[in-house]
Amino acid sequence: MYQATTRHITVRVSPSFLPEESEPTEGRWVFAYRIEIENGSRETVQLRSRYWHITDGRGQVEEVRGPGVVGEEPILSPGDSFTYMSGCPLATPSGIMRGSFRMETADGRSFDIEVPAFSLDAPETKRLLN
Repeated sequence: MYQATTRHITVRVSPSFLPEESEPTEGRWVFAYRIEIENGSRETVQLRSRYWHITDGRGQVEEVRGPGVVGEEPILSPGDSFTYMSGCPLATPSGIMRGSFRMETADGRSFDIEVPAFSLDAPETKRLLN
């Protein structure tokens, strides 16, 4: 598990490889990641947008920006947490993701919280000798 805390809001990430969704012979590896956002602050906050910086094993970078996460803009009161699952396809069997979430307080102030860098790694393929 990977973890980062910004302004008393903690983001935890657990990535996993999805072999049933992947097609290595076609150059496609698919990963899932579970994200938990826990509001340890004294303020109610709402997640407004996301930013992802995705680097594959060849160093190719893709940046993704958009509103909310998985179609939601969750509101987290102090002590609340929000968990969701999403996924990422890569053209290589490994890569790294990092990013941030734009949060907004009840009085309209915005700030970014860090999503820690996390590794996406497919298990090594076993080699057989004949």
